Amino acid sequence: MPRRFLQRYMPKPDTLRRQRSLRFIAPLIADPGLWLLTRRSVANAFSVGLFCAMLPIPFQMVVAALGARLSRCNLALSVGLVWVTNPLTMPLIFYVNYRIGTFLLGAPAREAPSRISTRWIAEQMHDILPPLMLGSLITAIVLATVANIGIRLIWRWHVSHNWKRRRLKRRRRRARIESEFDD
Repeated sequence: MPRRFLQRYMPKPDTLRRQRSLRFIAPLIADPGLWLLTRRSVANAFSVGLFCAMLPIPFQMVVAALGARLSRCNLALSVGLVWVTNPLTMPLIFYVNYRIGTFLLGAPAREAPSRISTRWIAEQMHDILPPLMLGSLITAIVLATVANIGIRLIWRWHVSHNWKRRRLKRRRRRARIESEFDD
């Protein structure tokens, strides 16, 4: 991943520390290790953020921040990636997780009524929750693993591509200089 591209969109720790609403987590924000953009910290941040995003739990961002702290990965990326499950995508993602859970448990999937209400969900929660949690956990583990490996491979490819480009530029420069001396 291009470090400059990520740094352009990352919030600055000093700006966050000065905000009154975030003073209670100032020690967390102050740790410079949580703002590094290295291959390891970015890959682990993707794992933590996407893992937390797939879990049907409240306060996913808080869990992602704690996960970033424990795994010493980039805090902003891990918290920001939780928004993969936003109010628009959450129903579809959790439905797919539920279907995966019912498949793994060998249980029949519940048919949704024509109008889903909170009352219907509350009444069905006993039957819905086990497959939803299992499917979400399996999806979270698989997605976190694939994301971690994928980011590391992309980062490695990007670095080797830049090295090859630099080497080619040096060769062209040397060839141009040699041709000038030969004339």
